Amino acid sequence: MSDLARLSALAPFRTRNYRFQWPADLLTSWAFEMETLILGWYVLTETGSVLLLTLFASLSYTGTLIAPILGVVGDRIGHRDLLAMMRATYSVLAATLMTLALTGYLSPLYVLVIVAVMGLVRPSDLGVRGALVATIMPSDQLIGAISVSRTTMDTARIAGALSGAGLLAALGIGPAYMAIVSLYTLGTVLTLCVVAPAKPHPIPEGAEGAWRRSPMRDLREGVAHVWTTPTMRAAIWIAFLANLTAYPFSNGLLPYIAREVYGTGQTGLGYLSASFAVGSLVGSIALSVIGGVRVARLMIGATAIWYAMLLVFAHIRSVPAAIACLLLVGFSQSLSMISIAVILMRTASAHFRGRVMGVRMLVIYGLPLGLLAAGALIDEVGFTATATLYAAAGLALMMAVALRWRTDLWQVHAPANAR
Repeated sequence: MSDLARLSALAPFRTRNYRFQWPADLLTSWAFEMETLILGWYVLTETGSVLLLTLFASLSYTGTLIAPILGVVGDRIGHRDLLAMMRATYSVLAATLMTLALTGYLSPLYVLVIVAVMGLVRPSDLGVRGALVATIMPSDQLIGAISVSRTTMDTARIAGALSGAGLLAALGIGPAYMAIVSLYTLGTVLTLCVVAPAKPHPIPEGAEGAWRRSPMRDLREGVAHVWTTPTMRAAIWIAFLANLTAYPFSNGLLPYIAREVYGTGQTGLGYLSASFAVGSLVGSIALSVIGGVRVARLMIGATAIWYAMLLVFAHIRSVPAAIACLLLVGFSQSLSMISIAVILMRTASAHFRGRVMGVRMLVIYGLPLGLLAAGALIDEVGFTATATLYAAAGLALMMAVALRWRTDLWQVHAPANAR
């Protein structure tokens, strides 16, 4: 890697706040991945039901419906404070699961209940951390900062998947959860080390009494801001389609795919999950180094490749081929999701960032809907037919969005393609 590329990738760390937020996000993401893999495997092995597995995965995203409200809260009290409170909540809930596991009282029902409670808050973590990055970083470093921030999830999925599977297999769920609680707690402490801005968010001139306004009015304004801005509206639609039709096969359904399609165990599941994350990590690093890309065009091209590789994944049956395919799936989804985040943060007015990212998190609700529908379809027509249907439909609808907003997304001189 050249000195220039290295400097480009490391530039965000010159900002003191970023040096605390990045490891805080990393530890939290690591705990997320360990927890998802461990609990998903526990529910599947205890119940043997793919429908309950998809229900478990869906409950993790119940909070997407209230994500815009949390965006309003973040704009009012500050994104740092909101993020710290959310991560303290993860610590308490994980400690509860740890206690149940160590005392022998853990059951699938308790797992589903606690995951549902955590799911009220957890889906907003990505959006709030993105809004905080946009607050603490100069605008000319935003692509690099968001790309490097994305590596926290990618590296966590590699290490979290492998270490989570290893700890579960070697020590059992109770000791594995001791590590998860420690990660959440340390992530909370590091988040509190970020120095909050003097004002939680910039309030427009003449906005006297803004703090006395109804939160629902703030929410309506945020949704209207997204809906009336063509570039953001198109990006939100593509994010919704990806969550509905693409993510189910690399997220909630992966334990089922590992066991029933490829006939492998916890270690194989760890390798499959880690391969997706390795590809995603390479994509994040590549974009942080290269920079200066036409972001909207990249979003369209990367999303199309993502769906094409899912079509291939639906028809292969060997673990090595699946690992190679998931590498490419992870690479393309990383470029797609980073592009969407950059488009939203560049286009949104500064005092709307929390609400815009709240709307962005709202579309994650497509994931539990896609998971539940996929679980029912797999029982009826099988994995291959279901995955093929999802990938083909997602690709067709994404291209329809790109065609509808082609002026805002494809033209070289469109603001979304500014370098």
